[in-house]
Amino acid sequence: MREIRDKVRRFLKDNGMHHEDIDMDECCDIFIQEMQEGLAGRDSSLAMIPTYIEVGKDIPAGKRVIVLDAGGTNFRAAAVHFGVPRQPQAGAVIENFVQKPIPGLDKEASKEEFFGTIAEYMAGVVGASSSIGFCFSYPTEILPSKDGRLIRFCKEVKAKQVEGELIGQNLVKAIKAADYKGKSSGLLTEKRVVVLNDTVATLLAGMSAFGKKAFSSYIGFILGTGSNCCYIESNRNITKKGELDPNKEQVVNVESGSFGRAPRGGIDMQLDESTLDPGKYTFEKMFSGAYLGALCLKTLQQASKQGLLSETVTEGLSATEELQTKDVNSFMRYPQGDNNLAVNCSQGTEQDHIAVWYMLDGLIERAAKLVAILLSAVVLKAGKGENPCVPVCITAEGTTFYELKSLKERVECYLKSFLQDKHGRFIELVRVENATLIGAAIAGLTN
Repeated sequence: MREIRDKVRRFLKDNGMHHEDIDMDECCDIFIQEMQEGLAGRDSSLAMIPTYIEVGKDIPAGKRVIVLDAGGTNFRAAAVHFGVPRQPQAGAVIENFVQKPIPGLDKEASKEEFFGTIAEYMAGVVGASSSIGFCFSYPTEILPSKDGRLIRFCKEVKAKQVEGELIGQNLVKAIKAADYKGKSSGLLTEKRVVVLNDTVATLLAGMSAFGKKAFSSYIGFILGTGSNCCYIESNRNITKKGELDPNKEQVVNVESGSFGRAPRGGIDMQLDESTLDPGKYTFEKMFSGAYLGALCLKTLQQASKQGLLSETVTEGLSATEELQTKDVNSFMRYPQGDNNLAVNCSQGTEQDHIAVWYMLDGLIERAAKLVAILLSAVVLKAGKGENPCVPVCITAEGTTFYELKSLKERVECYLKSFLQDKHGRFIELVRVENATLIGAAIAGLTN
C-alpha cells in the first residue's frame, strides 16, 4: 500500500501536480499583489470589479422584487419579499420559483435568443414588481447605474453576441417585446434592473442572516461549476475609479477564477488547451466543478501512459471520453460501487483501485490548498479578523465545495493552520439557504 502511495506521490510531483510543492505564503503574497494591481487599474489577472453595491441598508418589509439567477448551467427566477426587516433568512418568502437551462449551453445563442429566452422564463413572475435583482454570474463590468456590461462568458456558455452588451438594458427590451398571454398590460411597466454576481449575492445574504452577531467583515465565496470570491473594500483603495467617495466602501468582485499566477502543472496546461477559452480562468480550471473531473481524467490517462496502472484499466481509461466531478465524488465515496470509474478499476487489480484513489485524493487535497490560499489572501487583503471575538464571516456556496468528499474539511484545516495559527486571522465559515436568491433580492430592494 505504501509503495503504491509513494509511486503516486512521485508521479504527481514529476508532473507538477502535488500539493506539497505549493508554498502558501508565496502564493498568498502573489495573489494580494494581483489584487492591488487590479484595484489600481494596472495589468493584472484579477479584474477587481467594483460593484457599486454598498452594504448595511435596511431591507423594506413586504415589498416584492423579481429575482433572477443565471450561473453555470441553470437559470432561476422567482418573486421574493421579506416579512421581517434585516432578517432575510427567517423572513424571506420565495414565490413562483422556476429553474431552466441557461440559454447558449447546448448551442450558440444570438443576443435576441438569449434575452428572449430569459424573458419567456420570467412569465410567472414578470408582474410581481418593477424592480429586478439579477444575479448574473459571469465576468461583467458593473456600472454606477447598477447595470452590467458582459465582459465574456465562461463555464462553456455559447452566446458571443451578448459579450459587450448591457445586461439590464437588453433584458428590459426583451421583456417589452415578449408576448405574455393572459397577463395584464401593467406587467410591461419600466423595470429597474440591479446586476450583481453570485458571490456578491452570497455576501449580502450572509451579512443579513445572523442578526446582531458581530463580524469584522464579510466575504462571499462560490465553488460550484465555477469559482469566485468577493469582499468589502474601502473606496480609497479602488484607485482606478477616481470618482468614488473615499469615505465609503463597497463590495468588490475579485474574479478570482482568472488568477493567472498559480503554480500550474503540465496536466493543468493540457486541460486548459482543451477548453473553449485556453489561457483564461486558469485558476478555477485547477479545482472548480466544471473542470475537476476532466482534470482527474487527464491525470489518470497520463498515469496510465507512465505505467502506473494495469493494461486493462489503461485501455478503459483511454476509451473514456468524459469524467465529471460528480463521477470523481462517487468513486471517492464508494470505490467498489457501480460508477463508471469503479467499474473500470474492477476490471484490473486491487492495486489499480488503490492507485486511482490516491491520485484523485491528491488532486482534491491540492484543490483544498488552492481554495485556502484564495480565501486567506482575501482575508489578509481586507485587513480584518484579528479579534477572535469578531471574525470575518465567509459565506460559502456551491455544490463542489459542500459535496465533493472531504474538500470542505480540508479547506478548514488549511485555514486553521495557515490563516489562524500562523497569521492570527479568524474566520467563521457559514452557509445560508438560498443565498443567491436572497442576496439578489436584497440588492434589488436596497439599490
